[in-house]
Parts: sequence; structure tokens; C-alpha cells
Amino acid sequence: MPGDERKISRLACFFLVTLRLFIGWHLLYEGLWKLNTQKTSQPWSAEGYLKNATGPFRDHFRNLTGDPNDLGWLDYDQMAAKWDAWYARYVSHYPGATEAPKGSRSVADQLNLMLNGPKEFVAELAQLPDGVDLSKWSKAIRFDAAKKRLIVDGSYHLLPNERDAILDQAPLIAEPTTEQQAEADLRKKFHDAINRVYTLNSRLSYKEQLAALLKGDPERVGILQKTKEGAVIEQRMGDVEQYQTLIARYEANLAKAETAYQWDHLSRQWGELQQLRKSLVGPVQALENELKTKATELLSESQLLAGPVPEAMTPVRSINLQTMWGLTILGGLLIAGLFTRFAALGAAGLLTMFYLAAPPWPGCPPEVGIEHNYIVNKVLIEATACLAFVFLPTGRWFGVDALLGLLFRRRPRD
Repeated sequence: MPGDERKISRLACFFLVTLRLFIGWHLLYEGLWKLNTQKTSQPWSAEGYLKNATGPFRDHFRNLTGDPNDLGWLDYDQMAAKWDAWYARYVSHYPGATEAPKGSRSVADQLNLMLNGPKEFVAELAQLPDGVDLSKWSKAIRFDAAKKRLIVDGSYHLLPNERDAILDQAPLIAEPTTEQQAEADLRKKFHDAINRVYTLNSRLSYKEQLAALLKGDPERVGILQKTKEGAVIEQRMGDVEQYQTLIARYEANLAKAETAYQWDHLSRQWGELQQLRKSLVGPVQALENELKTKATELLSESQLLAGPVPEAMTPVRSINLQTMWGLTILGGLLIAGLFTRFAALGAAGLLTMFYLAAPPWPGCPPEVGIEHNYIVNKVLIEATACLAFVFLPTGRWFGVDALLGLLFRRRPRD
């Protein structure tokens, strides 16, 4: 009979509603699980998935992270600015961080010293021994006769050879005579003061350690020496430049890849690229984690109750929040049968984005894992099912939409 194709049996309705509930539960649980990990030491992030995107939309999804190749971790200025912004959030987040108990520094001041280092390192010294001249090292060290202090500038660290050269101006007297005793005591105090400020200034701040990693290591940043006239004496590529070169080579090869052999070669090249990335970025990330761990140790029990420092709203953070809450809200709406058509349409759109980030299409690198998909995978199947719910009134069969329909149904006129 005409129109029979529009009739759906009760059993079919039951299984369609069940399918909607199953998909809703899958999305809801994924969203809640991801949200729950944000309180752990290993919070979930879409960053890795996006950076490993494949297919024709690869560049779009990778660029959503803001830094697809982690080059920002290798830029000192970007990292220093990032840490300064984190310090500002830390100080404003924890109550009493700027309050200094009597006779001690505030938490904010202690963290500032860890991050930037002190402006100067000081050791008490009444006077310099005769014959000691610090003018040669005036940028690094000076003696304040009025305050009776030996001072090393916090931005100029005293080097071991400089310390030894200064101490050689007033060598210790091993077995002083009675006449030499006063001079021997003075020299001993001088040596103690020099060694004290040297020990203090040998502790690098976190920004100085960062500079050593990203600016001072020739293996990482390379070597470029020129004469006063500008002629190059020595030039050597560092690991960072090599990494950038390998990225450009990989992108060029990816654009030309067509055969299975080329994909296999690209897979090996990508693995080598990621190993080099980890060797470069890993130490910087470890340094940042150490800084945050040390900063947490400064807090009191009451301050710890405020929770972790809020993360900056980076592109990745924004995507993470949209994904986690999108999964949770859309899944909850599908289970409840509330605004079912709109929830199904939103879920289909979200799942389609997941699918397009790594589509199993011809000409795309094969997926790594136990599954073998070609054009169709489980994400596309789930997205298609959600699209079907857009055109089926499953919420009116079972859900809040049915209650709303009864509530707002027009009463027939008498």
C-alpha cells in the first residue's frame, strides 16, 4: 500500500531508541572521562590526535593546535613569556601568595627568585686584603666598603676561572707568624666570602637554565662565528635547525606520496622526526614540570585547597574544552531524549570532525592499529546513525521530548 514505507514497527522503534541511548552513553562517558582526567597528573588533550592528523585536511587540523611541530618550546622568548604569564596566574590564584610572614619571604617572592634569580648575591666582608683589585671583573663582582659586602651581580655569574684569579691575588697563608696572623685571618675571611658568593651564584634560575638549553648549547642551536668584517669563520648546523630541515623535507615528500613504498618511507621518516622532537622538546618540558613541582612545594596546606593554577586559554585548551563539554552535553541530551534532533545533528557534526582528522581514504596513510578500515570506519558509522536520528522522532517515542510534546500539545476546540 502507498505510504507503508513510512510505517515503523514497535520493535524497530525500540531498537532505534536503544541505538540512540547507546550512542548517547558512549559520547557522555567519553566526555566525563576526559573531564575527570583534568584533575590528574596526565590530563587528556586532543593535541596528539590533531598533530598526527592525516588526509587532505591534515594541515587544517594540525594548525588548530597553534604549534603543530612544537617549535614554540624551542623559542626562548616564547617560553619566558609563557612562564611569566603562568607566574602571574599563580600569584593571583593562591590566597596570601604575596603576604610575607615576619622574617621571611612571601611565596610570590620565593617563586620569583626561583624563576628569575636574585638581582645580586651577597656575602658579608669587612674589608678587602691588600693587593686585591676587583676592577677587572667589575661587571660581575664588586665590594661595597660602606655596607661591608662583597656583591656579585645577578645577571653576571662569576666563572670558576674568574673566582680562581681573584683568590690568587690574596693566597692563604698556611702557617702564619704572629705578625702575619691578622693578614692571614683577613685573607681567610676573603676566601670564605668569595667561595660563598660563588656557590650562591652557581645556582641558576629556571630562566637561566632555559637560556642554557635554548641559547647556550652549541649542539642544539649550532655555531656561527664571524670576524669583525662579517666573514664566517665557523658555521655548524644544530639539532634545532636540523629538526626544521627534516620537517620541510617530510612535508615535501608527503605531498608527493602515492605508493605503499612511499608511505612506508614516510612512516620511518616521521618516526625519526618525532624522536628528534622529543630529544629537543623533552628537556624543556621536563624543566617546566620541575618548576611547577617546586612551585607547588612552596604552598601551605590551605593554599593547596585552591587547586592547580588555571591553564592559559591556548588554542589547544580551547579545543579540549569544546570537545570534552561537547561530548558530555550532546551525549546527555541523546540519553534524555531532549532536543533530540538538534543533539543528533551536533553529535554527527562532532563525529564527522573526528573522522575527517584521519580519514581511511585512498591516498591517505593507513591507520596504525588492529583495525583495518577502508573509507568507512566506526566513527563514520556512528556519525551516520546520528544523522538518521535527525530525521526520526526518537525523542518523542521515548524521552523528554515526548513529555514536552504532551505539555505543549494544543487542546482540541469544543
